[in-house]
Amino acid sequence: MTTRQELEARIGSLESCVVAFSGGVDSSLVAALAARALGDRALAVTAVSPALATGELDGARDVATAIGIEHEVIATAELEREGYRRNDRDRCYHCKSELYDQLGALAKRRGYAAVLSGANADDTGDWRPGLTAAAEHGVLHPLLEAGVGKNEVRELARALGVPSAEKPASPCLASRVPYGTVVDPSVLAQIDRAELAVKALGYRVLRVRHYDTLGRVELPEDALCALTLQTREEIVEAVVAAGYQEVEIADEPFRSGSLNASFTKRLVVAS
Repeated sequence: MTTRQELEARIGSLESCVVAFSGGVDSSLVAALAARALGDRALAVTAVSPALATGELDGARDVATAIGIEHEVIATAELEREGYRRNDRDRCYHCKSELYDQLGALAKRRGYAAVLSGANADDTGDWRPGLTAAAEHGVLHPLLEAGVGKNEVRELARALGVPSAEKPASPCLASRVPYGTVVDPSVLAQIDRAELAVKALGYRVLRVRHYDTLGRVELPEDALCALTLQTREEIVEAVVAAGYQEVEIADEPFRSGSLNASFTKRLVVAS
């Protein structure tokens, strides 16, 4: 039995499920497998809050339509949780607790047998307090349980024609805020504006890290190597227009999860 068949069989044994569905490749693969295994007894649910980047909901809707799974949207209120706003290293625990409270209640109310996530085997090698929240809520992780890592996730997604197979990771906007800096809607909105402005210049993968009045732009290595004085100025202008007083374009290539490391390099001042 292939890995895909094993995953479908595992999900099919659940009788019905709700998938925590961001539209990223991991949750999209789980949703696609659930649709194949369970048909209309599978439901993909996307959570919307101020921490969701602009465009992510539309992308999730498009993926759900393409893979043929029923899709719904709920609102989550993680910003009402003091532990989330405080933004210690366990922020994701409070975020996922809110999400799984909501999804668990939906599943119970409407008779779905399980809640599934897109966590994969590689997630155990990073700081993932959200997995603790998932365990407390009885959430199942088919990919992680099968030992499927990110590379195989993308391979399986390509084989199934999942539109987000090549989609870069796009975690919540709060992941751009250093631990210890309070998260509030105005900060999240400013980050979102800045990232949209830089994307409008043609950069597909990037992060704008929030350091009070400073916006720190991180780009992949190929984009960094291609920067000119003019394109640097365009990026600075875009981020300043989003509300930052100072801008730094990081010398180091973008790396997901870099806020888990110490931030030591300060800043290039925008005029």
